Amino acid sequence: MRGTTARTGGEAGSAAAERRSPPSARPFVVRPMEERDLAQAAEVERDAFPTLFPPTPFRRELRRPASRYMVLARVDDPNRPDPRLPPFPDAGGARRGGALGRFLDGARQAVWRARNPSWRPGEDLIAGFVGTWRVADEAHVVAIGARTEYRGLGLGELLLISVVRRAVETKAAIVTLEVRVSNRVARNLYEKYGFTERGVRKGYYSDNREDALIMTVDLAGREGMFRELASRHEKRWGRSEIRLF
Repeated sequence: MRGTTARTGGEAGSAAAERRSPPSARPFVVRPMEERDLAQAAEVERDAFPTLFPPTPFRRELRRPASRYMVLARVDDPNRPDPRLPPFPDAGGARRGGALGRFLDGARQAVWRARNPSWRPGEDLIAGFVGTWRVADEAHVVAIGARTEYRGLGLGELLLISVVRRAVETKAAIVTLEVRVSNRVARNLYEKYGFTERGVRKGYYSDNREDALIMTVDLAGREGMFRELASRHEKRWGRSEIRLF
């Protein structure tokens, strides 16, 4: 699975962060990928998986009946951004004073723009995505990815919640994925959601020939567990909207 290399949620936070009461809502929407998202999705993929080749043909994937890609869109106003999240460098907000401060702000904006040339103020910023293929009664996760600056915010777990929720809604029996053997953070997250190891794909990852673990969760009888985990995630991080269809 491409997106399981330090690109998922389940990030460890401090005890103080756990005790803080998050606001009731976050400016994120998980929704089906659309044509307007393709350029940004490609940027997220390059950021999340710099060694991936060939890149995902997102336009073709959108047209495949068995394929479903969802994006994680940030939808707050760039001129009044959520202070808990990475800034929109092109928009309003605090600026450092003095020549050095202005130089550093300009350099930061230039780097951000070089990595994210497709986004424009007024558009949703695509912070991440997840892709699945439906094969018979199986929902197979092929990729979960997030922009570097949006990791550590519980968003990988939010994308996984959307996958599981859609699988339940569409009457899938199981959800499967591959994860790097070395990616303990991602494996812990999947185990939290009931995934268990079912096999190994030797030399699965082309960049370093690392093995992949095949992990699977049977959905039958687990709806209550999934709801409870989603509720805990919301209490910790805040509420985000999920549109499955």
